[in-house]
Amino acid sequence: MAIQHAVLALLAGGPSHGYQLKGAFEAAVGPQWGPLNIGHLYQILDRLSRDDLVVAERQPQPIKPDRVVYEITPAGRAELARWLTEPSPRSGGFRDDFFLKVTAAARSGSAATVRAVLSNQRGHLLRELRNLDGLRRAAEDPVVGLLLTAASRHVSADLSFVDDAEAVLLGDDGQLLSRLATSTADQSATDPGPTGSGRVSGSGRVSGSGPERAAG
Repeated sequence: MAIQHAVLALLAGGPSHGYQLKGAFEAAVGPQWGPLNIGHLYQILDRLSRDDLVVAERQPQPIKPDRVVYEITPAGRAELARWLTEPSPRSGGFRDDFFLKVTAAARSGSAATVRAVLSNQRGHLLRELRNLDGLRRAAEDPVVGLLLTAASRHVSADLSFVDDAEAVLLGDDGQLLSRLATSTADQSATDPGPTGSGRVSGSGRVSGSGPERAAG
C-alpha cells in the first residue's frame, strides 16, 4: 500500500507532526482501514525525509518534549503529482488465501470439505458486509462513505465468487470433485521426483532400475 503517498497528500495541505498526521489519515480513509500504527508512520516519515520528499524541523515546547514537524518539499509535490496520474494495480495481484483453500478443498475430492470451506467464508463475508453497511450509514464524511461503499462492493464480489465456486464444484453430484481427486492421485503416483526412478546412495550415485545399473 502506498501509504507514503497518502502522507504526502496530507502534508500538501500544510506542515504537520506525527500524531496530527495519524489522526488526519484515519479520519480521511474511514474506519474500514483500521488504525494507523504510529511507529509505522514514523518509519514512513523517516524514509520520505531520506528521499528528500519531506523536511523535518524540531520545534521546542515549553513543557512537553520537542516536537518534530514535517513539511513537503517541491520534490515531494512532484512525486505526489506523478503518483496521482498513474493507475493503481491490485497491491497483492490475485494471490488470495481463500483461493488456495478452495483449491485444496476441491482437490480433496470431498464435497463435505468444499461445502464447509464455502459456508465458513460466506458467513464471514456476510458479517463483514453488515458491518460495512452499518459504518457507511453512520459516516458523515461523504468521501468516507464512498470508500465504505467501495469496500462493500469488494465484499459483494467475493460473495459472488463463493456462489460461483459452489455452483461449479457442488452442482454435479460430486462428479467434478471425483475427477479432480483422481487426477491429483494420478499425478502423485506418476511423478518420479527430481532424481527419476532411482535412489540416491550415500556416495551421491543413483541406484535403481535405470540403464546404468542394468549395464553393470
